[in-house]
Amino acid sequence: MQVIAAKPRVAPKRQPARLWTFDELVTALPESNRPTELWDGELIMLPSPSFFHQQIAERFHDKLKAWVRKHRLGKTATAPLDMVLSPRRAVQPDVLFVGNEHLHVIRDRVMGAADLVAEVISPESRRRDRIDKRDRYEQHGVREYWLIDPEAQTVEVLYLVAERYELLGRWHPGERARSRLLRGFSISVSDLFG
Repeated sequence: MQVIAAKPRVAPKRQPARLWTFDELVTALPESNRPTELWDGELIMLPSPSFFHQQIAERFHDKLKAWVRKHRLGKTATAPLDMVLSPRRAVQPDVLFVGNEHLHVIRDRVMGAADLVAEVISPESRRRDRIDKRDRYEQHGVREYWLIDPEAQTVEVLYLVAERYELLGRWHPGERARSRLLRGFSISVSDLFG
């Protein structure tokens, strides 16, 4: 009886994901309203935000924009707008503010860190917003980071001190979340989630 040894099956090698620079991405892909971010060269296509998510981001932006305009402090914007932190890292914060002293970073996109960024946390973005984006914003010098959490019904504000974020406060419905960066700016948590 002849025994034939079976050749071991070799699993096909997984091709590594293509790593992009932001400039390559802009050249290769058409402009789109689909949330797309670049994380260390990897293209991340995000799900579209929910209606409720957009309503909260819009309420926050409306209050922030009115305050910034009234006091002539700089410019605000909402997603989808690229904030390019490095050649291989670009994110699309829900809301951002760039102060007058940093307006030079605004071109077709924001080419550097905004002064203030706000993210509305959704179930699919919880880890990315609370950990990954927090680390990247801290590393790149975003001076104030607002985490608006509809599920927990909280607003947290982190402020950059000596290149590390410190918790300025965590507010709940019935309270007013406040900024350290924009002195005098505060917003009703109840109104955000209303």
